[in-house]
Amino acid sequence: MELKGLHHVSIFTENARNNFDFYTKVLGLRLVKKTVNQDDPYTYHLYYADEIGNPGTTVTFFEVPDMVKNRLGRNQISALGLRVPNDEALQFWKNRLDEFQVFHSPIETRFNRNTLRLKDPDGLLIFLVSDEKNEGVQGGNPWNESLVPTEYAITGLGPVRISVFKKERTAQMLTKILGFKKVGDYQDAQNTVTVFQTGEGGTGAEVHLEERSDLQENNLGAGGIHHVAFRVADDSEMMEWVEKISDANYPNSGFVDRYYFHSLYFRESNGILIELATDGPGFRTNFELEHGTYVELPPKLEARRDEILEHLSPLDTDL
Repeated sequence: MELKGLHHVSIFTENARNNFDFYTKVLGLRLVKKTVNQDDPYTYHLYYADEIGNPGTTVTFFEVPDMVKNRLGRNQISALGLRVPNDEALQFWKNRLDEFQVFHSPIETRFNRNTLRLKDPDGLLIFLVSDEKNEGVQGGNPWNESLVPTEYAITGLGPVRISVFKKERTAQMLTKILGFKKVGDYQDAQNTVTVFQTGEGGTGAEVHLEERSDLQENNLGAGGIHHVAFRVADDSEMMEWVEKISDANYPNSGFVDRYYFHSLYFRESNGILIELATDGPGFRTNFELEHGTYVELPPKLEARRDEILEHLSPLDTDL
């Protein structure tokens, strides 16, 4: 029983229109699903990914209009990684971000890989990470109709960074419960960042953990990461994870049917929300139907379509 890598990362946004414009028109990702938050169906849930939403390529956003900005603090998933094919692609992205007047760092080296820092419209910290030297989990397949050339396009999720008051409990959860392996450390600013990998390893299967006792408690808001999800092969293995997490005395959701995948949620001792999610069934996307202002609803919500749409501001997502 081994987690295969990153599955998706879910984030808060204050404005779905600005979010869509940035992630599709600047970063070139495909909107593979425009749906609603299944726990709060009067709000949008947007899924961006590769051409078909392969596991390990998906970034999702919950829209909360007028939400306050996120305040970085201790015990928070503090940064999102996105993979690009190689160092040449990073040079492309440096120029593209300049073109769109998106502030970014110089190209920097972290854990022997070239990276580029930027922030999205809500202030989310993003690292573009070169896969020049990656030998681990394979990336996805960029959409050939993206506004970004496929040879430079984002191929999936890269390392997520977790910032906690004390490392030990989160490190123990990663290694003793989830089966990650510690593979090294690196210095970033004044902090030592510890790298953990699962599955085949590499950029698509990493957590970067730092101790930040200097930070106050976080105030999760727009631009804040709600949770990170890791890949589980199938339902049979998921049931084993439900048992393991329960036996370890972590409060958890049990098995949850999210329609596009099946999940288990739990909070580890520092308060980080972790999801385990199956690779299937997948997004079952009908690209002939899902464009413009259409909103897909899971079957359990379809009977409430008229009611739900009355509460949503129209969002035209044609490029």
